Amino acid sequence: MANALHRTQPPADKHGENAKPRRRSGVSGPLMFAIVIAATIFVMSVFFRVSNISVEGNTHYTDDEIIRAIDIEEGDNLFFFDRFAAVSRVFAKLPYVEKVTVERQLPHRVIVNIVESRALAYLQLGDEQWTLDHNCEVLGKAAEGETGSLISVEGVSPGTLLIGETMQTAAGDGETVAYLSEVLSQLQDRELYTETRSIDFSDLSDVEFTYGDKYTVVLGGSDNIEHKFGMLVSVLGQLKEGDIGIIDVSDGTTAHFSPN
Repeated sequence: MANALHRTQPPADKHGENAKPRRRSGVSGPLMFAIVIAATIFVMSVFFRVSNISVEGNTHYTDDEIIRAIDIEEGDNLFFFDRFAAVSRVFAKLPYVEKVTVERQLPHRVIVNIVESRALAYLQLGDEQWTLDHNCEVLGKAAEGETGSLISVEGVSPGTLLIGETMQTAAGDGETVAYLSEVLSQLQDRELYTETRSIDFSDLSDVEFTYGDKYTVVLGGSDNIEHKFGMLVSVLGQLKEGDIGIIDVSDGTTAHFSPN
């Protein structure tokens, strides 16, 4: 009977009281994670220091001016450097910068790529001339002799002009600014700006400009500007060297040339 009872007794479970107790790790998971993070930060702060800063694409500003605006110097930590804040500082301090990117190149290099605005036109404000880019952003007071190669914007009464900001008219007329920006952008994109002397915005429905001291180009209103400039380029390609007169693209569908 005793033997029968012994045979029916269940075997000891390996997870039960006969199992060997497990050893617990001396370092907990969260503590190990914190140690790894601390070690990583230490390595990044010690070994990834800026030792090479290069600036590309700049002509108006020197390398040193751009580096100072970014507020970075050799020895700064490469990983902890805030690129977004650096870009904001550049735009705030350097109005001729249109685009900027800051690239970190391990282990020690920072590359700054600059696209500068081009002074394309100018406004007369009292005795001063103020320069504009193709977006009508105010770049600053014109340097002596600078306006000779720029487009004179006539018929616009400027309000307060703030460097680095879009120009404002005295009447706060956003339509005028938008139209002027569109015209300047077309002149720049189609490389017509070098031969454009002045633009008359006295009447928004009858805007015109002089081109190459030979032609008066009548744009009319602000509709279909891109198409109007396309027609203008086509006409210019067909005119002969001695032709002088008026190129009228104001109706937005056909171009007319009237010789003088």
